[in-house]
Amino acid sequence: MERGSQSDREWLEIRAAVTRDPARPLESERLELEGPRDDEVLVRIVAVGVCHTDIGMYQHWSPTDQPAVLGHEGAGVVEKAGKNVSRLKVGDHVVLSFASCGHCAQCQSGRPWLCQHFLDLNFGFRRLDGSNALHRSRVRGHFFGQSSFATYSVATEQNAVKVPSDLELAMLGPLGCGFQTGAGTVMNTLAVQRGTSIAIFGTGAVGLAAVMAARIVGADPVIGVDINPMRLKLAVELGATHVIDSQETDVAQAVSRITGIGIDYAVETTGSDLLGTLAVDLLNTGGAAGFLTPGPRPAASADGRRAINVTEGSSAPQVFIPRLIELYRQGQFPFDRLIKLYEFADINAAIADSMRGDTIKPVLQVSKV
Repeated sequence: MERGSQSDREWLEIRAAVTRDPARPLESERLELEGPRDDEVLVRIVAVGVCHTDIGMYQHWSPTDQPAVLGHEGAGVVEKAGKNVSRLKVGDHVVLSFASCGHCAQCQSGRPWLCQHFLDLNFGFRRLDGSNALHRSRVRGHFFGQSSFATYSVATEQNAVKVPSDLELAMLGPLGCGFQTGAGTVMNTLAVQRGTSIAIFGTGAVGLAAVMAARIVGADPVIGVDINPMRLKLAVELGATHVIDSQETDVAQAVSRITGIGIDYAVETTGSDLLGTLAVDLLNTGGAAGFLTPGPRPAASADGRRAINVTEGSSAPQVFIPRLIELYRQGQFPFDRLIKLYEFADINAAIADSMRGDTIKPVLQVSKV
């Protein structure tokens, strides 16, 4: 690091994939990152997952928007810790997850996904005080409190989760968002019970995490719905008892044949209005459907069927990510089967492969451990 002239802070030269215009490929640029403040850690990024939230932000970026660094499934090594940081130290391996303030009533009650400042911290591209660690480069950072499409990132104790150093760090980043969201929707938000029926609409990375979680909690049947034969085949291998190709089969009729009635739970990951309505229509009395994408939802019905907007799988990262890692060690949550590694320089190829459905969960290798 070099000593900066502004406020006598330290600065680090990094490389990052900068979003400037959706008509242009992402390009690696040399930027200056402000060193960690007293409540922050500096993390050298080893790998970062590519999530559809990143892709959606990139695709809908306007050339008039200020440039920014995306990336919110980072995994890396703590290089420096601020003086007020107590749970992390230099050398710790960490997974970076969504940001929360740690101080509001929801955070204090163990529900950081409901943080009073969630939108500002995760989509505001700045700290709560309005500052930005990339301001000297005239680029915005702090996406999900990390902006980890970069060689280095600053984060806080709230969204940096210490993980065991004996596991392959390059594989762990997607636990911070996609896998946590899919599994958490089943285990936390819906609290699916053993012997109940569930349908997962969309068997991408998030949907397949939900399939694995449904198998873990003992749901039966577990129905995967998709249009991609490769993903449907993998869904069966990971725990789905039945799969439905919605391009070839009437989903409602197929569900009726499988269950004899409807379903107790649904997880909707596709963002399709048609499938969203169907997910609720297929619910049994008192059933619940979790929606993982933004948009209007079907209203709750008089017979107790519910449509629930899900944020990060209702997960407290410091608790839930270690739980998923333990399930992985036990062979019950083999999320590594969903991952394909790419070099950081190949970020545009990784995005294209994900959009085509050729890769379920791309992960960019940024540096060595």
